[in-house]
Amino acid sequence: MIFAPTQSDSPNDEWRRQLDKFVRKNQQELAALSWGLWLENGDEKGTIGIDLQPTPHFVYCPKEAIEQLNNGVENRLQEILGIVEHYKPEVEVLMIGIGKDQVKLIYFEPELAPPTCYERVGKDVDTLLEYLEQILSKQFNTEKQT
Repeated sequence: MIFAPTQSDSPNDEWRRQLDKFVRKNQQELAALSWGLWLENGDEKGTIGIDLQPTPHFVYCPKEAIEQLNNGVENRLQEILGIVEHYKPEVEVLMIGIGKDQVKLIYFEPELAPPTCYERVGKDVDTLLEYLEQILSKQFNTEKQT
């Protein structure tokens, strides 16, 4: 059986591959960040997002904004809304990648639970944010040049 790639090779999809690579390499730190932000804010501010424009940075995506976007794209984000609604921060990582006028769901269960990742990484939320944004910037700037 042959499986076709799930994403096209379009240059517009390159950001998705780069983001996947970043997530794979930094799962523990992303889980730690996710748990740290959950401890600080719960779901009051919304879902964590990674906005790649103009430079990569973390943002919050309020549920109302995701619902509005879903309405504007003929309910094509309904599954994302369902995942947001049933998110379990103590076992899962949920983020939304934003790039090139598109969104990408980042959703995984890390090897270790997010609270354990947070303890093991041993960095506060601000330090984790700065660290991960630096890695994102380096990766996206380096891969743009190649």
